[in-house]
Amino acid sequence: MSLEGQTIFISGGSRGIGLSIALRAARDGARIVVAAKTAEPHRHLPGTIYTAAEQIEAAGGAALPLVLDIRDEDAIVTAMRHSADHFGGIDILVNNASAISRTPTLETENRRYDLMMDVNVRGTFMACKAAIPYLRQATNPHVLTMSPPLNLHPAWFADHVAYTMSKYGMSMVTHGMAAEFREAGIAFNSLWPRYGIATAAIEFAAADADALKHCRTPEIMADAAYAILTRPARQCTGNFFIDDSVLAEHGVTDFGRYRIDPSVELRKGMFLFEDDAPPPGASS
Repeated sequence: MSLEGQTIFISGGSRGIGLSIALRAARDGARIVVAAKTAEPHRHLPGTIYTAAEQIEAAGGAALPLVLDIRDEDAIVTAMRHSADHFGGIDILVNNASAISRTPTLETENRRYDLMMDVNVRGTFMACKAAIPYLRQATNPHVLTMSPPLNLHPAWFADHVAYTMSKYGMSMVTHGMAAEFREAGIAFNSLWPRYGIATAAIEFAAADADALKHCRTPEIMADAAYAILTRPARQCTGNFFIDDSVLAEHGVTDFGRYRIDPSVELRKGMFLFEDDAPPPGASS
């Protein structure tokens, strides 16, 4: 299957993983809604919804940049309606917008807690709710959320309860809506990286300047997302995918091209099960 002519609504799509997913889809001729807050350049991070739109169009796709605060329910509904009117419908929703503050309980400020819950959990739920009426009309409707498998090991709660709750909240949206809308044929899946992903936001937040060397590029998430979104929706729902495992299923054996620095060891990602081994060639 191809994403040609498909309309993809991506929250937080102005940079990083969201933009990489958009650019991969654009190569097929997809129509991308870039919905994010970054109308003006961030003082530390590159990219706006408008520069993202330019890159998408240069890659072969069509783009609609929309300023959107994912915490605003009315704004989400308006953005979905505008996107459907502009492109003639919505086929795919990618929930990429996310807030992060990996702090222990006593160091988690109330405003940071509220931000993570509003963006990660509430924003994901409301975006899905607003998109479903349009997805019901699509021929191969998908919702893909950037969230982890539900691993309740205490190690993933001990150091950052609030952040873990917010990310698992996103995953529970996938788990619940996959069951609720299975008969409607709308696929709900989550995608998570096995190893760290080098984005501008991570680079800005990293205390260690060499941290990015132990990461992969966002393109591995984009290629994995593409592999998921081109599957038949009725045959692919309720899954918590790991990026390199998805690609291994599609015959990828060379993961070296996704590495920032092949000479250093990759940094294992969060929330994965201890017995979840990478596919052959993925860690070496």
